[in-house]
Amino acid sequence: MDQVKWGIIGCGDVTEVKSGQAFNKVPNSVLVAVMRRDAGKAADYARRHNVPTWYDDADALINDPNVNAVYVATPPDSHADYAIRAMRAGKPVYVEKPMALNAAECEAMNRVSRETGVPLFVAFYRRSLPYFLTVKELVDQRVIGDIRYVSVQLTWQPAARELGAGPEPNWRVTPAISGGGLFHDLASHQFDFLEYLLGPIKTASGIAQNQAGLYSADDIVVANFAFESGVLGTGSWCFTVNKEQRMEQTQLIGSKGKITFSYFENFRIKVETESGVDEYTVPFPEHVQQPLIELIVRDIRGEGSSPSTGETGARSNWILDQITGH
Repeated sequence: MDQVKWGIIGCGDVTEVKSGQAFNKVPNSVLVAVMRRDAGKAADYARRHNVPTWYDDADALINDPNVNAVYVATPPDSHADYAIRAMRAGKPVYVEKPMALNAAECEAMNRVSRETGVPLFVAFYRRSLPYFLTVKELVDQRVIGDIRYVSVQLTWQPAARELGAGPEPNWRVTPAISGGGLFHDLASHQFDFLEYLLGPIKTASGIAQNQAGLYSADDIVVANFAFESGVLGTGSWCFTVNKEQRMEQTQLIGSKGKITFSYFENFRIKVETESGVDEYTVPFPEHVQQPLIELIVRDIRGEGSSPSTGETGARSNWILDQITGH
């Protein structure tokens, strides 16, 4: 196609800066329509972002002849439904992460993509961000030798966004909507990039519990996982500590050193070897999804390939299911 004309289903917070504006900044790409069930909010988004058309009905957007690709930016419980409807209408789909509620829904989405030949992409944008590509380059260059072990640690205090301002918690900690708790929301990014970095995870197991009772989802998870390459890993995630205990880091332990980096907290990469300590600072771009969106547009136009597809995106859901037993 000459130009990829996007329609967004679910123009909420994630689309305000991370993704929505990027569609108009990528070559051969334009945002032409948005949809939100609340008509007033859809109209407001379209006005603020100069989008020519808005809807309060998803099928109307999917069937708009001026829309030839769809970005599904709703919570995970509706990802499969909207993505399948759009693919059956012949329109490539870019879906937010986690890809769906569970691995079974992801497989249903991929099955429709295979049957229709319509491509499916997932917003695991860390596969194309310069910060994470720097980590990958360091690993590929064997700066720390052979990778032996991975350690993922994340401890955060409860946040007002998750606890909610009203009687019900935020959707991110409502399993029927999100598929799990904050582990499901955040660790999906972590495991997706680890597989991009080190290859497929062969086995994963863990324990997920709700300790604090602030909401119904698990709030603490510990996990073990093993890559097909032989690299082993452990992880721990706790979302109910005080702010003084807040910490987030991932360490890659190699035969000749260690790389420490962050998924969410800072832009620094620390490399420790016998030669000393090197640090890299690689800021995120203004619109963090823009590098991936550009690759997806090139893929749709037959000019390249996206590193994040429905097949790769489904992997993290499978890993999360294995760890939590969902």
